[in-house]
Amino acid sequence: MIKIIRAGRLNSVQDTGRSHFRHLGICQSGALDRTALSIANMLVGNPPEAAAIEFTLGPCELHFTSDCRIALGGADFGATLDQRPLSPWWSVQARSGQTLRLNAARHGMRSYLAVAGGFNSATQLGSRSTDLQAGFGGHAGRTLTEGDSLSAGELNAPDAAVHAAPSFGVRPPAWYESDDSEPLPIRVIPGPEYDSFTVAAHRAFWNESWTLTPQSNRMGFRLSGPELKIKKGNDLLSHGVLPGVIQVPPAGQPIVLMADAQTTGGYPKIGVVIGADLAKLAQLRFNRTLRFVECDAAEAREELRRDNLYLQQIEAAMHWLRPARK
Repeated sequence: MIKIIRAGRLNSVQDTGRSHFRHLGICQSGALDRTALSIANMLVGNPPEAAAIEFTLGPCELHFTSDCRIALGGADFGATLDQRPLSPWWSVQARSGQTLRLNAARHGMRSYLAVAGGFNSATQLGSRSTDLQAGFGGHAGRTLTEGDSLSAGELNAPDAAVHAAPSFGVRPPAWYESDDSEPLPIRVIPGPEYDSFTVAAHRAFWNESWTLTPQSNRMGFRLSGPELKIKKGNDLLSHGVLPGVIQVPPAGQPIVLMADAQTTGGYPKIGVVIGADLAKLAQLRFNRTLRFVECDAAEAREELRRDNLYLQQIEAAMHWLRPARK
């Protein structure tokens, strides 16, 4: 249904990732920006967790070999469908023979292409996500390359109604349109080893700006800033870690673990990025800055509730496109 003409950088098939396998050493994988993935999927009538293509930075080019409903979510890549502008957060009909081009990202870092029916890659351990480190899932366990062909799954009757609808879209959360010239605020809960760091490290962690370095990847976002020093005598055994954990290696420069992160680690954890802000972090461009804002578990749960409510509102609005249930 879709043929990759120009692959671009680090583009892969992702859904919401794998759960309940970390005890086996299998990482989560999945979309770095789950909010964008979920919205794009709902705009074409898919479940929020369906598989889509995650694009990083761009540019790339795809050719449609059959009619399909598509939507882009996430960063604005200046996309065009047969040279006509295609804005993110819009659901449109793509025709056989048309070409979708994504240029260099204008704002943000990642975009997600959803197609009605979802991408029909094999399900492995409950997910279609690509685990790039282990080399399985997605499309042959790797990033997409020129000449690859991807197909969509079958549509059920209600989703077929979305497939035939006129073009429509939604307004994304406000932070997608924010100016990234200022440090991006990222909320953090102090981690288990927070008190193992010096008072000066605490001040620097909360008060200084941190730069996202180009050495970052889907495993971890490496930050540059003042050295965070730990008190002596705080060596740790290797222990379980999760996406969002902020580890501090001996060099004192923090690393935020992301979706492809390892399942265990031995570096001290100064904090944990709340789940609602991981999508924001995923859209931060290289060499841009962020600042950490302290919060607690209650605020983290409330922000997650707000995110889920927003997605539920989109899902409720989609019902007008579907036949009335008997």
